[in-house]
Amino acid sequence: MGKFNVLQHDLVPEHHVVPKSEEDKVLKELEIAKDLLPKISRSDPAIKALEEIHGPLDTGTIIRIVRKSPTMGYSTYYRVITSEVFK
Repeated sequence: MGKFNVLQHDLVPEHHVVPKSEEDKVLKELEIAKDLLPKISRSDPAIKALEEIHGPLDTGTIIRIVRKSPTMGYSTYYRVITSEVFK
């Protein structure tokens, strides 16, 4: 059985790694400190899929999530990778 890439599923929103060079711009635009961003666990299937594409991602890396909505169109969210495991 072949390996399944969760990022290619229709119900999973787009996940993108924010380059280090753009992090300050994003944080300034959101008027928030990095440690106040919502967190996403390193064990999340989407992060594991991104690591297969980009290689190992550091804790503290910002992820841009673009969700499609029939009523809102597109909305962008940001999460920061943490080593915590959420239950």
